[in-house]
Amino acid sequence: MHLYKLAFIQNLSSWELILIFLVVLLFFGANRLPALFNSLGKSLKEFKKGAEYIEDEMKSAVESDVEKDEDQKDSESTNKESK
Repeated sequence: MHLYKLAFIQNLSSWELILIFLVVLLFFGANRLPALFNSLGKSLKEFKKGAEYIEDEMKSAVESDVEKDEDQKDSESTNKESK
């Protein structure tokens, strides 16, 4: 993971992190924490898959546009040469 994504953690002291963990524990309870983190992990995994899919689609769209432009230039140059 990149450091800039975790930059806000550098400003938190250990006591603040413990306090955040205790508040989460208080809200959700010890029995539900593993299920909560499991579902959070699955959600992040699905989000990353979706982001990769969108990135791949955008790359393929750009590549197809480049290929179309090249084909159009080739056909134009062939037409000019035949005249």
